[in-house]
Amino acid sequence: MAKIKQALTLMEAAQESPSLARLTELTRESSLRLHSLQSLIPGPLRNAIQAGPIDGTEWCLLVNSNSAAAKLRQMLPALQAHLKSHGHSVEKIRLKILQNPR
Repeated sequence: MAKIKQALTLMEAAQESPSLARLTELTRESSLRLHSLQSLIPGPLRNAIQAGPIDGTEWCLLVNSNSAAAKLRQMLPALQAHLKSHGHSVEKIRLKILQNPR
């Protein structure tokens, strides 16, 4: 009789695969970073930003328009200083403008 395999949840799969576990952790860390900056970002600008990938000490923010990116660029030194003061190793914040925003 054939053994029936149960489907794994995403969390179970991530725990069984080191690369998926690392990806899950980076995604969680990126979201936490963005969440910690919410009080510094003006309300109308918050919906224009998404947490992006982390690559070592560089973090990417995904922005839905050129105008939002321009406003955010002015804030980058303050955002980076805030992250560092809260224990995040961020040497550079990079902005990427989304071609087809959500």
